[in-house]
Amino acid sequence: MPQTTLASPSRGLPPVPSVRLRAALRAAAVISCVPYVALKIAWIAGSRIGIPDGSVLLDHPGLVAAANGVTVLMDAAVVVLALLLTQDWGRRVPAWLLALPMWVATGLLTPIVTGFPLQVLAKVFTGARSAPAGSEPFLAEWVFAIVYTGFIVQGLALGTLFALYARERWGHLWRGPIRELPGSAVGPRLRAAGVAAAVLAGIVAVPHAIWAAGATTGLNRGRIEGRTADFYLLEGTYVLFAAVTAAGVLALVLRRGHGRSPRTPLALAWVGSAALGCWGGWLLTAGALPVTDAADRSTTLMLLTYAVQMITGLLVLGAGASFLRARGQLTGGRVGRGQGGRGQMEQGQVTDGQVTDGHTARRRIRRRDA
Repeated sequence: MPQTTLASPSRGLPPVPSVRLRAALRAAAVISCVPYVALKIAWIAGSRIGIPDGSVLLDHPGLVAAANGVTVLMDAAVVVLALLLTQDWGRRVPAWLLALPMWVATGLLTPIVTGFPLQVLAKVFTGARSAPAGSEPFLAEWVFAIVYTGFIVQGLALGTLFALYARERWGHLWRGPIRELPGSAVGPRLRAAGVAAAVLAGIVAVPHAIWAAGATTGLNRGRIEGRTADFYLLEGTYVLFAAVTAAGVLALVLRRGHGRSPRTPLALAWVGSAALGCWGGWLLTAGALPVTDAADRSTTLMLLTYAVQMITGLLVLGAGASFLRARGQLTGGRVGRGQGGRGQMEQGQVTDGQVTDGHTARRRIRRRDA
């Protein structure tokens, strides 16, 4: 009778509570997309719900409609990711095809998850305004409350699902202390790339730090006149993400930490680089678009800051992929080939959490044992 190898009696399949947790997180991620998508579709159709008179959104209807269409597709990608992270077929998706959109989602949502609650607290305890006195409102306050709450739910749900997925599919790549990583896993090129990324992160932090402190050096007139508590908090979070990125990358490439696992530095580098890179790219694209008011035209320093942010994030992403690929070769893993579930089942092995549906996996095991 063929033998079926299990990692352990309790670890071969995800426990039932884990399956239920994933289903609940998937539902939360999908449902939280509904208000945002509904608003965007209504605006594309010509509705002005939530858009007050005098809003800048009414000045460029064609451009705004195109931007709304793009963001609808981006939110639809959240639904696809939630399904991919909780279905059996998601284990067969190539690593890069999952990691890249997940990195983008992490980068776009993390600053909102961290920054929006701080902005709300600032309003509650200090009475700070979201817009300068006398300025025309951009959107109704209730729109921000609904949309950003949905973004926070999406970020938390997707982040948890991805952490569970990554642990099950690639967890072997970050086992063992950092100091015991072989030199072949962190070669000279990877070490140089990591140090360069940390230096760039430090450079990026400088303008954000001086803007968060109240300086106006390098800001355009529109940004200077429109500064509020939200602006200072957002600039401060960019400094935080730059520090997190540098700390995570340096800990990996310099192999610092006695009994520490690579898991924490990898997570720091992942989150920090995603936030820097994705928002840097977003702001760089927005800053390059033509504007009707010269006061809103991005300055050279602003564009350079956003460009270096984007380069830093992409450099860390590439270095992290190289690190995990080298670790996969050393540990015999199949990084990037999408073999997480089906390949090991065909070999008669079920490893920790390779499938989401425990009942389906048990039926497969019984058929093979028969």
